[in-house]
Amino acid sequence: MFLRKKSEIIGLDIGSSSIKVIQLEDEDGGYRLSKFGMRTLEPEMIVDGTIMDSVRCVETLQGLLKDQSITAKDAVISLSGHSVIIKRVSLPQMTEDELAESIKWEAEQYIPFDINDVDIDFQILNSFVDADGKPQIDVLLAAVKKDKLSEYTSLVIEAGLKPVIVDIDSFALENMYEINYGTNEKETVALINIGASITNINILQKGMFAFMRDVSIGGNKYTESIQKELGLSYEDAEKAKRGEDVEGVNTFTIDTIIENVSTEIVSEITRSFGYFKTSSGSENIDKLLLSGGSSGMKNLNTFLQEHLGIPVETVNPFKHIKIPPEFDSNFITEVMPIAAVAVGLGIRRLNDR
Repeated sequence: MFLRKKSEIIGLDIGSSSIKVIQLEDEDGGYRLSKFGMRTLEPEMIVDGTIMDSVRCVETLQGLLKDQSITAKDAVISLSGHSVIIKRVSLPQMTEDELAESIKWEAEQYIPFDINDVDIDFQILNSFVDADGKPQIDVLLAAVKKDKLSEYTSLVIEAGLKPVIVDIDSFALENMYEINYGTNEKETVALINIGASITNINILQKGMFAFMRDVSIGGNKYTESIQKELGLSYEDAEKAKRGEDVEGVNTFTIDTIIENVSTEIVSEITRSFGYFKTSSGSENIDKLLLSGGSSGMKNLNTFLQEHLGIPVETVNPFKHIKIPPEFDSNFITEVMPIAAVAVGLGIRRLNDR
C-alpha cells in the first residue's frame, strides 16, 4: 500500500461527490503539474463511500480522462472510512521479512474484522527498548476490507486503468503536507480533510504519523440538514448551502443551520483531539491545516479557530509544485483545498515505501 514508477502515473481521488485526477511530472528534485481536472458525481452514485452506481461512475471517470487528454494507464487510488483500519502498535523486535511472514497473526488482535476478510500492509517506523529492557519495533498497520478494495479497483479497471497502488486518504494528506510544508519536529499538526461524506483527521507529531480517524460527517450533512429543516429539494438545498438565493429562504435561517452542522463537525474533531492527547500524553496541537471540498463552507475557518483555540489555515497542496502558465491561476486557487488528497496520490511512484 505504501508503494513509487518511472513511467507515467496518475493520482485518482474518488470521493462521494466528485472524482479528481492529477498527473505530476518529476522535475529538478520536485514536481511539476501536468494535468488536473475533476468531475462532479450525481447524488446517490457513491453514498458514504459505497459505490451504488458503478456504470455511471465508470462513465464519469472515462469522461474526465478524455477531458484531460490523459493517456497514462497506471493509477494510484485511495480509500477511507470504516472499512479502513490504521493502528500504530509495538511488537517484539524482528526483521521486516519476519514481520511480513507473521503480520497476519500479529495484526489479528488489533483488527475488528475477520482477519481473512481484510488485506494487510505494514511499515516499521522505528526500533526502541521498552521499560523492561526488551527490544521492540514501532509498526504502522493498515488493513482494508477486501470487498471495499475490490469495489474501487474494479471501478478503475472498468474505466480502462490499472490500479498499481492503493493508498489511504490520510496518508495521501500526509505526503502532500511533507512535500509542501516540510517537517518540524517541534510541531504537532492536525490535517483535517472535510469531504462530502467523510472527514479525515490525521495528526502528525514530530514529523511522524501519530493519530488517524475517519468520521462519517461532511458537506452532505449541511445539505441534508437544510433539506430537512426547510423542506427543500436537494438542488435548492445545495444552492442555499453555497449562499445562492432560493425563493422563500432567508439567509439568517441558513446561517443558523450551517452553524449547527459546523458545531457537530467541531465536536467530532474535539473528540478526536481528546483521543490523541490521551493516547500520546501530548497536550498541544500547534496548528490545523484544512482541506477538502467542504472546507470552504461559510466562516468555517474562523468557526474552527474560535472553538478549537488553535490557528487554522487552508492548505495549499501546490505550494512547492511548479505550475505551468497554461493553468489559470484563479482555477488553481479555487481547487487548492479540493486537490489535497489528489496531490498526495500524484506524487506516489512504484517501489517507494
